[in-house]
Amino acid sequence: MTVSGLFVAILLGSATILLAAIAGASLFIAHQTMRRRVPDAPTNPRELGLDFEPVTFFSRDGLRLGGWFVPTAGRARGTIVLCHGHAGSLDADLHYVPAFHQHGYNVLQFDFRAHGRSEGQHVSMGYLERRDLLGAIDFLRARGISKVGVLGFSMGGAVAVSTAAECPSIVAIVSDGGFARILTTLQMGIQQRGVPPWLARILGAVVVRLVGWRLSCHLSDADPVDLIGRISPRPLLLIHGGRDRYVPASEVEMLYDSAGKPKELWAVPEAEHRQVDQVRPEEYITRVLAFFDAALAQRVHRK
Repeated sequence: MTVSGLFVAILLGSATILLAAIAGASLFIAHQTMRRRVPDAPTNPRELGLDFEPVTFFSRDGLRLGGWFVPTAGRARGTIVLCHGHAGSLDADLHYVPAFHQHGYNVLQFDFRAHGRSEGQHVSMGYLERRDLLGAIDFLRARGISKVGVLGFSMGGAVAVSTAAECPSIVAIVSDGGFARILTTLQMGIQQRGVPPWLARILGAVVVRLVGWRLSCHLSDADPVDLIGRISPRPLLLIHGGRDRYVPASEVEMLYDSAGKPKELWAVPEAEHRQVDQVRPEEYITRVLAFFDAALAQRVHRK
């Protein structure tokens, strides 16, 4: 074999090894992304001194979902639905409920598919989870509650935005750490595991295709950046931590620019992903409550 032939053979061999490594890594990441999540430590509102009702209802595609409904005492200002993030379960977000309860709001929390108390074996990072939130809206509508506010965290924030685009019953949306595009978030997550950016971009693109193929959908069809413009004139609040390693500031600015009015972006430079409430706890609760007060009161007045 000539020197040039040997060089070509080495290149082809290296390329084959690289492609095999990318394929194997992509399959592993896709499995990890889709698999049923390990729930957080179980708790319930009674541990915080709140009366509650355990509830079950069905997603729009028939999965049984579990959660709880915490009614306020007396006449409610409105009803807030909390949407948790990827992994874990609703339990980790329970600490938000007392502030809403004390302020006069009913609260519905539930586990997305393949999380916690709910059925399902696959997570889609937003595409199928829209059917879960729509199931929650159906459940509340059956109880005579036709207008709700939604507070979503990370994946839940993305679901809140993309679902509100097609559901007029959601009249006010807060997205805390929600992403603009699933591809970017997956790429950023892969980079956090020490993968070089160029390779993370390749792996992210392949994973999006693999998960979509496995779940028979196109994940990017639920990208909030492409749907957020349909929310207006319902009010929107985007919350972002300036040190977020999964959702770059450019993505949140893209979301904000794509949204119609009324809209607000609250960026906190020192906060990491979903940690604005930790670095600005009092301001966080004050801002979110004030947003829902104004948004829901306006809707009631218009009726």
